[in-house]
Amino acid sequence: MKFQWISKAILLSLLCLIFGCSAARVPNVNHNEFPANCTSEKETRVQNSKELPACTPPSKLKDAGNAEGHTSGPLENPRDYRPVKKEPDGKQDLLDTALDYCEASQEFWVEGYLNKAIDALDQAYGLILKVDPENDPEFIQQKEDLRFMISKRILEIHSSRYTAVNGNHKAIPLIMNSHVKQEIRNFQGRERKFFIESYKRAGKYRDEIVKALKEAGLPEDLSWLPLIESGFKVKALSRARALGLWQFIPSTGYKFGLNRDTWIDERLDPAKSTAAAISYLQELHQIFGDWTTVLAAYNCGEGTVLQKIRRQKINYLDNFWDLYEKLPRETARYVPRFLATLYIIKDPEKYGIALGEPDRPVPYEVVTVDKQVHLKAVADKLDIPAKELIELNPELRYSVTPDTAYAIKVPRGKGEILLARIADIPEWSPPQKAYVYHKVRKGETLSLISLKYHTSVRNIIWANNIHKKHFIKTGQILKIPVVSRRTQKVPAKHAASLHDGKYIVRKGDSLWLIARNFNTTTKELCRLNNLSSTRLHVGQQLKITNVKPLTKSEKKTTYLVKPGDNPSEIAKKHHMSLSKLLSINDLDIGSTIYPGQLLVISN
Repeated sequence: MKFQWISKAILLSLLCLIFGCSAARVPNVNHNEFPANCTSEKETRVQNSKELPACTPPSKLKDAGNAEGHTSGPLENPRDYRPVKKEPDGKQDLLDTALDYCEASQEFWVEGYLNKAIDALDQAYGLILKVDPENDPEFIQQKEDLRFMISKRILEIHSSRYTAVNGNHKAIPLIMNSHVKQEIRNFQGRERKFFIESYKRAGKYRDEIVKALKEAGLPEDLSWLPLIESGFKVKALSRARALGLWQFIPSTGYKFGLNRDTWIDERLDPAKSTAAAISYLQELHQIFGDWTTVLAAYNCGEGTVLQKIRRQKINYLDNFWDLYEKLPRETARYVPRFLATLYIIKDPEKYGIALGEPDRPVPYEVVTVDKQVHLKAVADKLDIPAKELIELNPELRYSVTPDTAYAIKVPRGKGEILLARIADIPEWSPPQKAYVYHKVRKGETLSLISLKYHTSVRNIIWANNIHKKHFIKTGQILKIPVVSRRTQKVPAKHAASLHDGKYIVRKGDSLWLIARNFNTTTKELCRLNNLSSTRLHVGQQLKITNVKPLTKSEKKTTYLVKPGDNPSEIAKKHHMSLSKLLSINDLDIGSTIYPGQLLVISN
């Protein structure tokens, strides 16, 4: 189908003259309307006409096909039209006439006259080739838009030729080629376990997905798309940060109504993400028209596919496999991988794969709770495993309901029990922050900062995503983790002491550190000193009562690491075991120490 437009037009004209353009019956295709940029705003009808003059305009061509009493359905021998004898004058006339041919092609396609629809597009393409824009931006844009429109329509019409079920354009064409065969071999070999396990997990979700696809009028085969997207793992996360059964990135998820906040991520909810995926697939089908190209666009984004189509050097692409070699490798594999999945699912015995029985969906009911509760506490009251309740509510990021009314899913039969016991479930409150912020001062190192806050260099690096241990700069704000397995009381700077029950604030102190040192809380210090904020200044006196500061024996002895030192030698030098040295410094056997680092060697 990739003839040059001139050769094809001449060939078709000769065939019309010699053979009367006899063609095989084409199944009637009930296709969606074209987008607005290719849809005529007015319809011109010519009734009771059996012959058309050679100069018949495109707007009247469709009705000629039905002139002999055919009001619907395909013609036995649809009459092909001839190009107009009088060609339009001027650039704008050529472009306008080309658009008329596009509109005529649409009408032919809707009625099922696929050959005539393609011929109309050939005529349109021939006209735009005659337009010389001469660096006029307006004509350049019009010509490019028409060229792209014609290319896209050819893809859509070609795909409708391969429909499998009674001419339904919404069926996915099952094509077997070398690319599909290779993916089948992959599933038969190294990916066999993945395929079987994914098929088993599909049982939990596929019934609801199929139901939603039917309601939307989309092919049921699309219900197997999550198998290659996520292996039907609800919490699957890709390297591109795509999440959930349908692998939505945050921006695309948000575009199709999937909310994400502190407490929930609707990309993880099977029902909500399925609805979003259906909306996305419908939008892509309106753009591309054939399901193979839609699947490629679902994987890499419509922008990438449209860019490849715009950059084509042939007249236009007849089907997805013309586009295949131009796509990124991962995306190019995506379509044959999906087709291979359909072949195996439809006939697993043929391909030597025993799929077994899929998992059964878990029936559930919904109960609205008005307070913030942890799923574990709810599970305890319902006498069910917490894991079961968490699996029913995967969109809850921390297994905690939001701080607003929320519809929680519980196993069938447990709804009334939850309503009866909801008052006995304690309201959940978030834990205090496990970190403080520190502004780096001149001369400070990660080792000194970690010692000050009694954490480890590794924890600070992890919390701040630092790639180079020695790279911090003056003025940088660091997030300091202060809660860990070995968190101990951290004294305020310079071993705090009390004078008449009061403490004088020194450089480097914070209200939090002072409270930790004297075994009290920041809230209590604020109450005793009538503080409206935690901001302090050097020399400020704070009232502190009924507290006991750390004694000298509780202070730490430290060692400054020198070049050539290693943990084993340091432990021997200070008469302690290596395991103790590593333990009190929150180090592992494989941890690296470096000159200038401070190690605690005794309490």
